[in-house]
Amino acid sequence: MKNRRNLIWQLPFLALLIVGTVLIIMQQHNMPYVHNEGKIFGTTYHITYQSNQDLQPEIEKALKDVDNSLSPFNKTSIITKVNENTPVTVNKMFIDVFRLAEKISKETDGAFDITVAPLVNAWGFGFEEGNDPDKNTIDSLLTLVGFDKVSLTTTGEVKKRDPRIKLDCSAIAKGYGCDVVASVLQQHDVTNYMVEIGGEVVTKGINENRVPWRIGVNKPTDDPMQESQELVTVLNVTDKSMATSGNYRNFYYKEGKKYAHTIDPKSGTPVQHSLLSATVLARNCATADAYATSFMVMGMEKAKQVLEKHPELMAYFIYSGADGSYQVWYSPSLRDKILDD
Repeated sequence: MKNRRNLIWQLPFLALLIVGTVLIIMQQHNMPYVHNEGKIFGTTYHITYQSNQDLQPEIEKALKDVDNSLSPFNKTSIITKVNENTPVTVNKMFIDVFRLAEKISKETDGAFDITVAPLVNAWGFGFEEGNDPDKNTIDSLLTLVGFDKVSLTTTGEVKKRDPRIKLDCSAIAKGYGCDVVASVLQQHDVTNYMVEIGGEVVTKGINENRVPWRIGVNKPTDDPMQESQELVTVLNVTDKSMATSGNYRNFYYKEGKKYAHTIDPKSGTPVQHSLLSATVLARNCATADAYATSFMVMGMEKAKQVLEKHPELMAYFIYSGADGSYQVWYSPSLRDKILDD
């Protein structure tokens, strides 16, 4: 009898809970998706999210903060002041990226290294002029490369072994920017979104069609303007971050020879191997971005060895076969995310 009376008292509360849940679901179903786009970091961004608010002002402020911290093309940024040896106390954004870059550099045996800036500049792919350096120049610049030559003090100061050392976070900044925007959206209780900056992506929840987010992997082509959008596959990347690095995206020809933009921090020269494109899925986009670049430096076999030590990462590699045809390898854990094989 007592249990029956308790049940009767509980029924109104259960009814209210059910009604409230239904109303929340209906409200969410009717909530529009907002589309924001613009330019940042020398590229474009496209952001789609479900919200009753247009959050573009907050998004652009956050992206500007990243640019003011990490862009070597920004003459007043923190990283520019570090590179020019102007006294500056770095901020949290700079510290976050520096520490993550340092960690991934160790995990990849130096394949990822933001101190490679002098070499990247010398080859004409950085924030300073340069083109096809000779061996003596390369050997000289190699003495300025290596994470062991820089450190970050507890007071927020970058210490360099040589004042000519320069940093370039271009291989991690776009991914980090995606993470920062995702954080802004989450602070506004947005649960369904897709953030894309220059091809790097963070997703959560579902898209406007009420299905998981689907992102295509482009076929590698000699198309520096990236006008060709032929897809190799489509991946379900909901609640994941994805970044792609490929030598086909940025290069130049000189005397009939193609120079890829990915510079090996150990040899000081553009990488030459069969790996054409590395797509990485990770918990955050800065990590995916950095590892995608690292794998392009390493080549496929060494990249597979790193993946064995990091099961939390998934990768999709496109490489050139012996006959010149496109071949594909991907992490076994990625198989159930491939929607179009």
